[in-house]
Amino acid sequence: MVRVLIVEDHDMARMGLSVILSKNPNIEIVDMSADGQDGVDKALAIEPDVVIMDIGLPTIDGIEATRKIKSSNPHIKVLMYTSREEEEDIFDSFKAGADGYITKGATSEQTVSAVLAVSEGAAWLDPAIAKVVLTNINKTSSSTERRGEINYKLGKNLYGLTEREMEVLALIVDGLTNPQIADKLVITISTTKTHVHSILQKLYVNSRSKAISMAMKEGLV
Repeated sequence: MVRVLIVEDHDMARMGLSVILSKNPNIEIVDMSADGQDGVDKALAIEPDVVIMDIGLPTIDGIEATRKIKSSNPHIKVLMYTSREEEEDIFDSFKAGADGYITKGATSEQTVSAVLAVSEGAAWLDPAIAKVVLTNINKTSSSTERRGEINYKLGKNLYGLTEREMEVLALIVDGLTNPQIADKLVITISTTKTHVHSILQKLYVNSRSKAISMAMKEGLV
């Protein structure tokens, strides 16, 4: 069970997010907050698996709140949940220690996937802003150190794929069928199907061929 603390100052957004996540049997909402400092205090007291953090918060903003949480307890995962898509906010969030960044325009399925991904230790970056990050980390400028930080944190995995899902994806690209993948990884076919379904969902594609194309294009394998 993934224990989640929501820190969001807009009442409707906070309650809506709570409803969305509570529908997933693997997620438990342990508390909510509408204030940055209060969110920090609750996170350090409750020690949730994941904190969903808005950026625009009263008292202290979400980036500073993330920095405080991570400096005190680096084991707590922080997923930025915001409408902001500016480069500065993205890079400053990861510099503060954020484990993922998703926009409020994401679907319910994407939001759930992001929470589960960061809880498993995978970095997550919303595809809506992935190109911004990819463009900047490949540039040469005075901000090389900061770009290096986010590049190291995200690696090639911008979609929140777990280590096992990356292995399955590589085998899909190699042309293996589900039974062959199951045999190769010594897992059940049912488990293989679950991994494949999750991969398609995280890559936002609806077929294995499109997953292969995406994997090749984004350099995931």
